[in-house]
Amino acid sequence: MSWQAPNLTADKHCFFGTSGGVSTEKYASLNTNLRSLDQRDNVLRNMDIITDQFHLTRAEMATMRQSVSNTAIFIDKPTWFETAADGMVTTTPNILLCIKTADCAPVLLADYEHGVIGAAHAGWRGACKGIIANVVRLMTEHGAEKQHIRAAIGPCLQKESFAAQEDMRQVFLDFDAQNAQYFTAAADGYRFDLSTFVEDKLRACGVQNIVNSKIDTYPAANGYFSYRRNTHLNLISQQFDYPTQYSVICL
Repeated sequence: MSWQAPNLTADKHCFFGTSGGVSTEKYASLNTNLRSLDQRDNVLRNMDIITDQFHLTRAEMATMRQSVSNTAIFIDKPTWFETAADGMVTTTPNILLCIKTADCAPVLLADYEHGVIGAAHAGWRGACKGIIANVVRLMTEHGAEKQHIRAAIGPCLQKESFAAQEDMRQVFLDFDAQNAQYFTAAADGYRFDLSTFVEDKLRACGVQNIVNSKIDTYPAANGYFSYRRNTHLNLISQQFDYPTQYSVICL
């Protein structure tokens, strides 16, 4: 399973899912997490399968040491996990901006008229801290114009699957009391609407051309890796030992 946004150039981006790779068992099959206990050669081969789709190689990949930050960086050459950040921007063709997720929201952005692209890893903490605004700001600093930016929000944990507690809700309220609208009370706490929150942050930045996949990563039938699903199935025995997918964009 993979998904492509209709507002982005088809052969220049993809939100990859679980299928099409060589990994087996709980990593089946297009696992991209080198920190997992999957066989390293399998993960590297999966990366080759992804880059082959763009007629490029692993040498053209740009990856970050993702966390929960609002840090966005500008790059003009490929980089492998060199910088701790959660957003990237480039104006250089044939660099594959790669976002690794397993429930967080991957966001791909492009101003094709001015040759600027961006990518963001929007977990709830990074989204709350402003990673979306920082990526859009960095794009405009390098020549993009907001009215020309197209954005796509890929598969992520949707509201019906995103159980949250009061402590998480309070983090959002501390930033802005209006964030209460993204939380709905439930018997076990709240449900949080991550993809709508991210979409609204894009609009607040002046980006209007937005496609939101609204695809939930939690149901296995949808074809995406989910950290939360694997946790509920007791499939994570060690920290970082879970499969992830890539969302990729290039010029």
